[in-house]
Amino acid sequence: MNHSIKKEEILAAFEFRHATKEFDPTKKIAAEDFNFILETARLSPSSVGLEPWKFVVVQNPDLREQLRAVSWGAQGQMPTASHLVLILARKDARYDSDYFWQQMTGVKQIPADNVKNMMGRYQEFQEGDFKLMESERALFDWASKQTYIALGNMMTSAALIGIDSCPIEGFDRDSVDAILREEGLLENDQYGISVMAAFGYRVKAPRPKTRREADDVIRWVE
Repeated sequence: MNHSIKKEEILAAFEFRHATKEFDPTKKIAAEDFNFILETARLSPSSVGLEPWKFVVVQNPDLREQLRAVSWGAQGQMPTASHLVLILARKDARYDSDYFWQQMTGVKQIPADNVKNMMGRYQEFQEGDFKLMESERALFDWASKQTYIALGNMMTSAALIGIDSCPIEGFDRDSVDAILREEGLLENDQYGISVMAAFGYRVKAPRPKTRREADDVIRWVE
C-alpha cells in the first residue's frame, strides 16, 4: 500500500479547505456525497463515547432566514449554502443521567454491572478532574467540545471530495436556541446550539492559505 499518495491527498484537502463566505446557490451537493459527510460526523469519537450531539440539516429557506437575522457571521452562507447543519450539544451528559446510562448499556452495550463499577471513575472525572458539575454551562461547554471533533471531521471529509465548507460561530446563541425551541428542535431543551456548518461550492477562489510556522506551534519533549 502506497501511504505517500494518501498523505498527499489528505494534505491537499487541507490546503483546499477554507472558510467559504459565499457559495454558488445553483450548485447542490449530491445526496450520496452529503450522506457521506454526515456519516463521518456520526462515526466521530467523543469523550467517554457519549456522542452528546445531534446534527440538524436545515434546508427550509424560511427557517434559514430566521436564523440569518440573528447570525451576523452567516449572512453570505445562509442563503447560498447547498446544505446547512446546526450541530446541537446535549445539556444532560452527566455521569448520573438517564442519557449516560442508556448510552453505556444500550448503545455501547456494556453490561450494567460493569457500568455501575465504572460510575465512580466517571463521577470523579466530571466532578473533580474537569469540574464539569460546577455549572450547567461548564457541562454544556464540555459537550460542545465533543461536537467540534465531529465538525472538523465533516469539513475535512467534505474537502477530500471537493466540497467547500464554513464553520459558523457568529450568532446570538440565546436567539438561535429560541428559534429552534419554537420549531421543536431542542427536544424539550435537552439540547442547545453548539456550532453551525455550511456546505456547498465556492463562487470565487480564496486567498492563499496562511498559517503560523511549524516551529511556532509544535514543541517536542524527549
